Amino acid sequence: MNRRLFAMIGILILAALLAFPLRDAVYKVVIIPVAYVLWMLDLLYHSVHQSLWWFLVLFILAYILVRSLLPKVRVNERELIKTKPVVGQVENLSMWMKKSERGVYFKWLVANRLGKIAWQILALRETGKQRSVFDPLTSPDWTPDPAIRAYLESGLQRSFADFPQSRNPFVKSEPTALDHDVNATIEFLESQVKK
Repeated sequence: MNRRLFAMIGILILAALLAFPLRDAVYKVVIIPVAYVLWMLDLLYHSVHQSLWWFLVLFILAYILVRSLLPKVRVNERELIKTKPVVGQVENLSMWMKKSERGVYFKWLVANRLGKIAWQILALRETGKQRSVFDPLTSPDWTPDPAIRAYLESGLQRSFADFPQSRNPFVKSEPTALDHDVNATIEFLESQVKK
């Protein structure tokens, strides 16, 4: 605030110091042309009959009144809105699989999606009681490899925060259930859908 005040005071002092020496230049460059334009406008105003000015004022007022009272009519102008293409579930899963090398979060997203698919397969097979997401992925004809079962259940029933990652780039993180081969899990789920 003080800087702004000092700057304004400095500008005013500079303007006062330059006002007297530049008085003739400002008079010739600014005052005379502005006075001439005002004199020409006054001549124009007095040379046109007064009734014409009243007609012009009434026309402008009528235009404003009609424009404000009429409903707005929109011309059918189609604006092209650039939208991102819709990303489907398969494409999302593919992007997460590519990003899974970055860290635990994307590995967990893939495991979560595949766990939900496994849950849906089992829910479609069962009749009667509703299956909870937190129920273990078991069924009489559901016989996955223990690593696949751990992978699916860790994605479905656990959070990515349960699998901490080492912050040190030189120390390799301990393998977790999320490090299981995704292709083997997908092949198992495909075989279960065909049943």
